[in-house]
Amino acid sequence: MLRSDSLPRRGVPVLPRVLGSLLVAASLALPMMASAAGLLDVAYRPLAGKEAVNLGQRYHGRVLLVVNTASKCGFTPQYEGLEALQKSYSARGLSVLGFPSNDFKGQEPGDEKDIQEFCTLTYGVKFPMFEKVHVVGDQATPLYKGLTAATGVAPGWNFHKYLIGRDGAVIAQFPSRVKPDDKELVAAIERALAAPAVH
Repeated sequence: MLRSDSLPRRGVPVLPRVLGSLLVAASLALPMMASAAGLLDVAYRPLAGKEAVNLGQRYHGRVLLVVNTASKCGFTPQYEGLEALQKSYSARGLSVLGFPSNDFKGQEPGDEKDIQEFCTLTYGVKFPMFEKVHVVGDQATPLYKGLTAATGVAPGWNFHKYLIGRDGAVIAQFPSRVKPDDKELVAAIERALAAPAVH
């Protein structure tokens, strides 16, 4: 109970002031929640495909590992580890999403059919691969602009990894040198998969 001497003699009563403060705090939180929900509200074509799919709709409630890939990079063998993650955790709710990019030293020069053939025949990639995009700079695709804004870190090279939780919010980012079987990365994936399902 409020003491009488704590009430203001003039001006706005205490309760409306408190409610007003709460409303302001709630309105400040809304942009953060909207940005988490809106991050995946983007559409991309599957690699060498024609019909774009909305990531938020297709992967709603799943944990995502988003990776910018390249076929002629020292990290290219990570395709194998990424496919292993997909096989190990897909049934529990993980999807690895690959986005080929030629942004770093021209290490993804081929067209989408070339990339698809290389990934499938060389590394047996079956995890979803999407259209070739830009991931850094002014030309970066909206997904990567959102990932960069959410983490404060843009990809520094090919095979940079962003982990997104079931709620569509970015959980963590891992630089290229972090391999798919890295203990820290795997632990983060398992924690994300343990989170309650989103309905």
